[in-house]
Amino acid sequence: MKRILLLIALLSAFATRAQADVAILVHGYLGDAYGWEISGINAELAARGWQRAGIIFPGYQGPVLPPAAAPAPNKVYAIELPSTAPLGVQSDLLTQALRAVEARHPGESVTLIGHSAGGVVARMSVVRGGAGQVRRLITIAAPNLGTERALQALDVTHAGGPLNIVKDIFGGRTYRTVKQSWPVLLDLAPAQPGSTLHWLNVQVHPDIEYVSIVRGESYGLGDFLVPGFSQDLNNVPQLRGKSRTYVVGTEHALSLQDGRVLSGLLR
Repeated sequence: MKRILLLIALLSAFATRAQADVAILVHGYLGDAYGWEISGINAELAARGWQRAGIIFPGYQGPVLPPAAAPAPNKVYAIELPSTAPLGVQSDLLTQALRAVEARHPGESVTLIGHSAGGVVARMSVVRGGAGQVRRLITIAAPNLGTERALQALDVTHAGGPLNIVKDIFGGRTYRTVKQSWPVLLDLAPAQPGSTLHWLNVQVHPDIEYVSIVRGESYGLGDFLVPGFSQDLNNVPQLRGKSRTYVVGTEHALSLQDGRVLSGLLR
């Protein structure tokens, strides 16, 4: 009888551990980790049993994780990345953070959720750094095939002549930030041979679950910043037919509706 009770206890402990999951939220270009809070997504996830575990900050000696949260079946971290840095730099920082989270939560399944350019950063992380404990990647309005808006931003901020001098003087902080972030804008330009996205899209991707959240009232419409076909991971050469796709009729920014879709997907 004692042996049976011990076996039941062990199986129960194993089942509880197997059900535990971790999600890591990755913001996009000119975004930050607090965007998931402001949009109401964190509150929506918390209402569905996903506890806020805090914000991860990159550090010189490795990622700085928040203090370990109280035990909970499911935990959500947000990471603060230098969103104007090249995609490769951001993905390396995310990979370091991912390994640190996995060390804190050994054996737990990890879901990466990336908004806009953060979706590309998350995908590059699992391609270059390996999936590790990542079992699912969810991208929201991500420019997987690039966006013409990146080229337009480069044209506006790097046009020559007297007008550019005027823009440098009166353009304001956002204009100067966009101008200084030209490397990541080049990374987000439409994929073509020799570009960062073309390289990424032809690499072998890990065998995990892929989900695309696409903007627009109907498939293919997209939003002001990224066309719909670019947001669908099924249009990445190495992922054709491998992604589930959901259409959310909102603008490019994160919204409460994203939180509701994510709650259903994570459940």
